[in-house]
Amino acid sequence: MAVVCGAGINCVGLLPDGRTARFPALGVLTGDWGGGGGLADEVMFAAARAEDGRGPHTALASAAAAHFGLPTADAVAQAVHFGTLPPERLHELVPLLFAQAEAGDQVALGLVERQADEIVRMAVVALRRLDLLDSPADVVLGGGVLASRRPLLLDRVRERLAQDAPRALPRVVDTPPVVGAALLGFDHLAATGRGAAPGTQERLREAFARGRAARPA
Repeated sequence: MAVVCGAGINCVGLLPDGRTARFPALGVLTGDWGGGGGLADEVMFAAARAEDGRGPHTALASAAAAHFGLPTADAVAQAVHFGTLPPERLHELVPLLFAQAEAGDQVALGLVERQADEIVRMAVVALRRLDLLDSPADVVLGGGVLASRRPLLLDRVRERLAQDAPRALPRVVDTPPVVGAALLGFDHLAATGRGAAPGTQERLREAFARGRAARPA
């Protein structure tokens, strides 16, 4: 079972006999919530409503404005609308969301908790579809939001999994997808008799491990 929470969110499960459980992952159209894009939208939604009085106070409003060097969250929204701020830069609000949640902001904390609940809900539904709720099963957690290993998020995910799928074994993976694609390519070459040079897969893994070790903590 794998749940990816990066720019978006998706989940897929696979049994040895080939049966799968998955979701369309088309965003709001298919009932999905969260991922970096969704969280950034929620930050702006909460920030705008806090500023104009429609919603509760949250430090996300001033933090979002300050991050982009603008006076208000409304100014951020207008900058995106009129094209002076590229919309893809809103993804920069996700680390800000976690920082405010860790500082105790209740609105931010609620968004992080909801994200954790959505991750677990997907995993539990997929486990149930494959009759795995009563069996040990790895639940691999990946994608940028999960691979950031924020304790507030991961602790909540582990807590909910322990309640709803006690035999699930959560594991976080931060290996880039391109590494898996390369390994699958090597497997395909081997299966068709055109195997890569001996030790190629091991060298790929070692090269990635060295690069990861060299990155600042």
